[in-house]
Amino acid sequence: MTKFFKILFALVLTGISVSAQTSTVPNSWHMMDKQEDGYSGVSANKAYAFLKSKNLKSNTVLVAVIDTGIDTLHEDLKSILWKNPKEIPGNGKDDDGNGYIDDVHGWNFLGGKDGRNVKVDSDERSRVYYGLKDKWDNKEVDKSKLNKAELYEYEMFVKAKAEMKGTDTKEEEITADDVAGLKTLYTTLQESDSILKKGMGRDTFTGKDLDLYVTKSFAERRAKTQMLDLMKRNNMMDQSDKEFIGGLKEYIEYAEGELRKAESKVSAPKPYRKDIVGDNENDFSDYKYGNKDIMADFSMHGTHCAGIIGAVRGNGKGMDGIADNVRIMALRVVPDGDEHDKDIALAIRYAVDNGAQIISMSFGKSYSPQKQWVDEAFAYAESKNVLLVHAAGNDAKDVDVADNFPNPNYVMGGRAGNVITVGASAEPLSGSQVASFSNYGKKEVDVFSPGAKIYSTLPGGNNYGNLSGTSMACPLVAGIAALTLEYFPTLTAKQLKYVIEKSALQPKGDVNKPGTDEKVPLSELSKTGGIVNAYEAVKLAATLTGENKKENLPKPTMNKPNKN
Repeated sequence: MTKFFKILFALVLTGISVSAQTSTVPNSWHMMDKQEDGYSGVSANKAYAFLKSKNLKSNTVLVAVIDTGIDTLHEDLKSILWKNPKEIPGNGKDDDGNGYIDDVHGWNFLGGKDGRNVKVDSDERSRVYYGLKDKWDNKEVDKSKLNKAELYEYEMFVKAKAEMKGTDTKEEEITADDVAGLKTLYTTLQESDSILKKGMGRDTFTGKDLDLYVTKSFAERRAKTQMLDLMKRNNMMDQSDKEFIGGLKEYIEYAEGELRKAESKVSAPKPYRKDIVGDNENDFSDYKYGNKDIMADFSMHGTHCAGIIGAVRGNGKGMDGIADNVRIMALRVVPDGDEHDKDIALAIRYAVDNGAQIISMSFGKSYSPQKQWVDEAFAYAESKNVLLVHAAGNDAKDVDVADNFPNPNYVMGGRAGNVITVGASAEPLSGSQVASFSNYGKKEVDVFSPGAKIYSTLPGGNNYGNLSGTSMACPLVAGIAALTLEYFPTLTAKQLKYVIEKSALQPKGDVNKPGTDEKVPLSELSKTGGIVNAYEAVKLAATLTGENKKENLPKPTMNKPNKN
């Protein structure tokens, strides 16, 4: 058994951390207020009280979630899903003529026309290396003679080659036996979970519940010992069995991805996406691909993000989203592996063309071979007054120097002005005000937002649970932006960005620099040195004169999703 297998849940997943904080915090702490509730959330109730005092009308805001997909049947989400007004559901026709048949709630860019869907995919580093090897490897290159696009591509290849040929201890420790062992553990834990739920007469239980349970048979005793030991060792005693086992499943998928990366050092990766999707990935004009299945059985990540933004408020079910009058457009581009730039760029354009005012993007990678396509999509969104919110990543790296894509820096020069990049904060009572896994950057990370142990919607039977990551911090910022725009609809995307960043609260004292024991001011880890706050955001918004043209505004409405 290798060191990799022994650490079990200790790694932070790409886009998600399943490891819990070291101290218990209540569900939905991220919505609370430090003075009123004792927890350093975004002061949602104070924000709503302020808006009510102003007697403002609410306008529906459309938020696109570019992610793994969304559970369209979830009790807290199904009534807030965007419905394409120009598409007739289920008739098998492209009613609106946009190239996508039955795109009622969004589109799945990882789908095949035969109904299949991409689940796993390769990493972008190996795709870059093998895709550009014939063009650049072992060639004498005078970089001074290359244009910006060529120089970007060449330096990206050189970086990929160095990493592919270098030593990566983490990857070398992962073996097929490790993954097989984790899968065996997963199956065993599922069996133990079933035994314990039957014995306890409960549909779900926490580690603390399990610790108090008196077993009645040898099978129950064995099941309790196994599960309780793992939950204690991974600081997950306050989490449910569903979260714990679901976390292991996500960890297995992470391990499989790392194994694929290690194997790619020996041979080119399999064309997972091409075999299913079937488009010409090098031709941006070949855009009529994918399918309507935005749930696709792999939607945990996207479902959780969607709930953070807009899960129906006040219906007595599960939890409340931050924004009370939104519609969610689902765009699936994120597989278990690295996203493809073409899918990202087309998803952004789809969202913009169909009226999205805010786009939440909880994904990222270290290479971007077709970044110009993404840059052009960013610029298109900016020209249409659309705010983009992006997760900073979960590698405890300084993204001022480490590559993190997509980002607002254009290959051909210049920078997008409609992007907010978000790091993850934590409840200080859990040990640190900055999440230990969060990326940071004094220049490239704009703000921090609660992203550790965030309670939200999960797929498959109206489930709820905690996940951690900048992936959770990102939609919370998108949700605050949506809430602000609901009540101040004349604000432009740049004004929204200003409001979110200018209203961020500066924590007292220093914080832990992620991945180290070093104490630094938060201003050393982000541009604003602040943590977002919904109350402060709407207060600031109320002082501004909106610059958006009246003819571009939606009609005011107080329509709310069905709470039943």
